[in-house]
Formats: sequence, structure tokens, C-alpha cells
Amino acid sequence: MNLFLEIFSVINGLVFLLLLVRQNIYCWLFGILSSLSSVWLFINLKLYSESILYAFYIVVGIYGWVVWYKRKDGGLVQTIKAIWHIVYLGIGVAVSLLLGYFFSTQTDAERSYADAFSTTFSFIASYLEAHKVLSTWYYWICINGFSIWLYMDRGLQLYAALMVLYFIMSIYGYISWKKSLNSVG
Repeated sequence: MNLFLEIFSVINGLVFLLLLVRQNIYCWLFGILSSLSSVWLFINLKLYSESILYAFYIVVGIYGWVVWYKRKDGGLVQTIKAIWHIVYLGIGVAVSLLLGYFFSTQTDAERSYADAFSTTFSFIASYLEAHKVLSTWYYWICINGFSIWLYMDRGLQLYAALMVLYFIMSIYGYISWKKSLNSVG
């Protein structure tokens, strides 16, 4: 059953990312499908922070769809001030430590701090992604690179392979969105 969930999630996750890079609103549908199956998989594997993350992705998928749909131009790629990244990084580190501590002391979670790190910063990156902030891709490059190790450590070879593709596609996504931003400005 875990293998089926992993395959289903990986295929839909890949379609999500390809459509996201192209700024196609239907990316959110595939992200939601991938996330639904991922929640069950990660609960089975005792990666509870990852389960929370993928449940959050379901909510972000709905939120992203609504945000992109409401913007008549489909939403232009934008930038934010550096101070916001300092705020996001500070919040991300604090929440990662708290979440990691909670899961390491209160549950049977595996790799609780690593799991909390990838989860917390994925929350931040997802929010930025829904608002088409160019620098979301920096977050995703780091998170996806880190997640390759985390998933390999937990025996999820397909997810690790997906993270390799996500890592590469995140670089391409940054380049693509940067070109989109430059063509407007």
C-alpha cells in the first residue's frame, strides 16, 4: 500500500511542479491530489511533521488556486524586501526548533528536527509560492536538496528521486519566473 501511495504522490507531484513552473493554475489540483496521498503515507512511516506539511499543502493548494484565480492577469511574479526574508528565516528557525523538540519528546517520530526543519520552511515557501514571489525558489532549492537526504534516510527512494527532480526544476523555476518578471519590468 505504501508503494502505491508513493507512486501516486510522486506522479501527481511532478505534474504539479511542471505546471507551477509554467504558472498554470491547474498545478494546484495536482498538488492537492499528491498531498492527500502523502498525508497517509507519512503517517504510516512515522514522519509526523511531514504529514502535517502535506495536510498544509492541501490547504495551500486550495488557497493558491483561489489567489491565482482571483487575479485577473493570473498574477504577476513579484519580489519582496530583504527584511521579510530575515523575518521568515527567524520564524522558520524558531518554529523548527519548537516543532522538533515537541516531536522528539512527545512522540515516536523519526528525525524529528530534520523533519520539522523541512516542514516549517516548506510552509514559508508555499505561502510565497501562492503569491508568486520569485525568491520562493531559493527556499525550494534548499528544501528539496535537504529532502533528498531525509527521504533516502527513511527508505523512500521514489520520493528522494522526486526531490532530485524538484531540486533541478526549482532552479529552472527560478530562471523561468525571473524571465517572466524581467519581461514585465
